[in-house]
Amino acid sequence: MAPTTTSQWTVEGTSGFDSLKLTKDAPIPPLGERDVLVHFHYASLNYRDLIITKGQYPFGTKPSVVPGSDGAGTVEAVGSGVTRFKKGDKVLTLFNQGHLAGSLTPATVATGVGGMLDGALRQYGAFDEQGLVAMPETLNFQQGSTLTCAAVTAWNSLYGLESSSLKPGDTVLTQGTGGVSMFGLQFAKAAGATVIATTSSDSKADTLKKLGADHIINYKTDENWGETAKKLTPGGLGVDHIIEVGGPKTIKQSFNAIKIDGVITVIGFLAGHTKDEPSFLEVLQRSCVVRGGLVGSRQQFEKMNKAIDANGIKPVVDEKEFGFEELKEAYQYMWDQKHFGKLTVKID
Repeated sequence: MAPTTTSQWTVEGTSGFDSLKLTKDAPIPPLGERDVLVHFHYASLNYRDLIITKGQYPFGTKPSVVPGSDGAGTVEAVGSGVTRFKKGDKVLTLFNQGHLAGSLTPATVATGVGGMLDGALRQYGAFDEQGLVAMPETLNFQQGSTLTCAAVTAWNSLYGLESSSLKPGDTVLTQGTGGVSMFGLQFAKAAGATVIATTSSDSKADTLKKLGADHIINYKTDENWGETAKKLTPGGLGVDHIIEVGGPKTIKQSFNAIKIDGVITVIGFLAGHTKDEPSFLEVLQRSCVVRGGLVGSRQQFEKMNKAIDANGIKPVVDEKEFGFEELKEAYQYMWDQKHFGKLTVKID
């Protein structure tokens, strides 16, 4: 018999991590015809989760939302009309529940899990069957829980613009050692690309090398790291793909590194804001493509999962794992940038 209550976290207000509230007996509504009840085992955190509690997320959120876009679990029960999954299947959440294929629309942007729709930081949660994907067969639940946001974002950054998608021999620039950058490095190497990675830490540089990075640039000691990266490319022509996670404070260096007709995919603003930002004229002067990337579709997710299984890719997971009731501590640990790769929370 399916459970009728669940322990869950909700975001109550925008006062920071103290806005996180734990309820241990929240009711589980009856399943709809197309609903799938997921028993979550792991979730992973993203920068988005942190800033939602601070009222800084630039997209919509609903009051008292269950946070967490990234979750991995087992199908506990299914509605009478469900055809995609059965009890016992291992599944992952889709970030934008309505984004099945093709481009985003205003309607599908408003279906973000952990923002506009209840997320994965709970023991049990019901989702429309279209809003779940099968977990890669070669991963465990902890590893699988890291894919929903960061991995799909990295995949979309490299393959989402089909006319300029990643090809063997291309050069890819990643920034830092967060989840998106780590997946970008792994996907690029699996495709036969050369990877230039930036970091601020010699110890992290060693790990980047082990993961296959061909060149490492310390952006703390090299303020002109964009020009340095360009010099490292064949003929000094520039980088083909840049996964831009820093935003306004790093985009200038990305422009300095990019190749003519190269692609900069802007997916975040981790470095904060600055008054000294390049103008739109920079795009013309560099003759490059700059695009925004808001995660990706279910179709991209499923293609990515096939590549993960085929290439034996294992997500980079921080060595520290938090318990379900330690969520506030997990948020603070990530906010303090103590993590390397993806930070996970064990739920059940």
